[in-house]
Amino acid sequence: MSSSGGYDADVIVVGAGLAGLVAATELADAGRRVIIVEQEPAASFGGQAFWSLGGLFLVDSPEQRRLGVRDSYDLALDDWMGTAGFDREEDAWPRRWAEAYVAFAAGEKRSWLRQLGVRIVPIVGWAERGGYGAIGHGNSVPRFHIMWGTGPGVLEPFVRRVREGEAQGKIVVKFRHRVNHLSTSGGTVDGVQGDVLEPSTAARGTASSRVVVGEFALKAQAVIVTSGGIGANHDLVRQYWPRRLGVPPQQMLSGVPEHVDGRMLGIVEIAGANIINRDRMWHYVEGIQNWNPIWSQHGIRILPGPSSLWLDAHGRRLPVPLFPGFDTLGTLQHIMETGYDYSWFVLTQKIIEREFALSGSEQNPDITGKSWRMMLGRAFGGAPAPVEAFKTHGADFVVERTLADLVRGMNALTDEPLIDHTALEREIVARDRQTDNAFCKDMQINAIHDARRYLGDRLIRTAKVHKLLDPAAGPLIAVRLHVLTRKTLGGLQTDLSGRVLRRDGQPLPGLYAAGEVAGFGGGGMHGYRALEGTFLGGCLFSGRVAGRAAAAAVA
Repeated sequence: MSSSGGYDADVIVVGAGLAGLVAATELADAGRRVIIVEQEPAASFGGQAFWSLGGLFLVDSPEQRRLGVRDSYDLALDDWMGTAGFDREEDAWPRRWAEAYVAFAAGEKRSWLRQLGVRIVPIVGWAERGGYGAIGHGNSVPRFHIMWGTGPGVLEPFVRRVREGEAQGKIVVKFRHRVNHLSTSGGTVDGVQGDVLEPSTAARGTASSRVVVGEFALKAQAVIVTSGGIGANHDLVRQYWPRRLGVPPQQMLSGVPEHVDGRMLGIVEIAGANIINRDRMWHYVEGIQNWNPIWSQHGIRILPGPSSLWLDAHGRRLPVPLFPGFDTLGTLQHIMETGYDYSWFVLTQKIIEREFALSGSEQNPDITGKSWRMMLGRAFGGAPAPVEAFKTHGADFVVERTLADLVRGMNALTDEPLIDHTALEREIVARDRQTDNAFCKDMQINAIHDARRYLGDRLIRTAKVHKLLDPAAGPLIAVRLHVLTRKTLGGLQTDLSGRVLRRDGQPLPGLYAAGEVAGFGGGGMHGYRALEGTFLGGCLFSGRVAGRAAAAAVA
């Protein structure tokens, strides 16, 4: 790539995750010269998106309509705003980003991805169901569309286009280049400086060397920061943990690799950028220890159907509507208020076979490998092989034929034997009696009946209502659940062009941001809570916006 006007490129993109790749390909398509700098080795190309399930939030899609789901932009926007709860002066840009993103999800998002070759699994999932009033948190209808090929399937067209850009001389990717500083001239960001790290053969997701072997400095007309969030930096997570969620957990699992440490946020802030909504974050409460870990403290999230009995550390049932899959952060708040940082699922073999899925591309070989034959096993076979592997090898699983033995196993996993067999038996027997009729007072049983009215849930995600203590449904299974760090919902404040704003609300010339580092747009387009399928989608949307805006600015 030849230099022009003293610049090494038209635009420098910091970070080779999904948002960065989208921005780079938009720039290359517009004829701009791009350098991507990435501290990790080539094996980690694509960043966190590779490990994702590949779920995207779409509104009024053909997949929804085929399943009898009636959706609309207005309904989705109501759900988003009721979930986000925007209530701060600095939420002006996040609110605008939210409106723009819902319009994208209801408009050209699906057709744009199809043009790139991305295909969609026909069953639409129903995440974050809420359970409150119509204007409260949650998805009114199923909107979680899994992409065929999971995260790698979403990445593939952008990786391919970056490689094509390299072959055409439009894009250069510099791995093992760690940015330490944004350079400026006359108040305009015009480049990056940092360390060259030694070559690394570290496998994707594993920790790579931080040994410095050199320095670098690169100049460009604009810089787009797409460096991700803070999920693996538990110290930062605890530092910004919001009081509304109680005391930070003493023990957490990591849902992201170690390089997701939030380092670039501080570097960009020093350059004059404004960071907002640091206390808004998204952590799961269904985390389990990975029996075959890739990174430090590696946790996997259970994506549950609605039937498991959810108990706190003492074995007390969680209150309505904190059922599996209904309100992630509401459940997190309740769990932390108990004084313990873990909880329990109690379920049956019938439930695990129908309702348990695991987050992550590597935990879903059927969809990742694009095998229809394997996927049909979800509807007609037993539990997926990765789920059975966790049931067999996972440190958090207890499998027994009787409730007394199950309770003994649960108490053996914790420092204190907090579960009382008699009290738990009374709770489960009372719950089981509610299954004798097609109507009842138990709101979770009613929620299961309601879920099975939706064809997608009835086919592969929700078991028939049955008694937990029925031996024919067994064995009984208990799963200890941990807090699993995942996403940063706040971040660099940006306008609708992805330009990073200063503390005075004006753009910091030459600087753009996209993806999680920007709270997926505006510094927090999700507000306090998310509807799911919006993180990958946020990277796609904000990366596209920033890439197109920067391309126009440096024309």
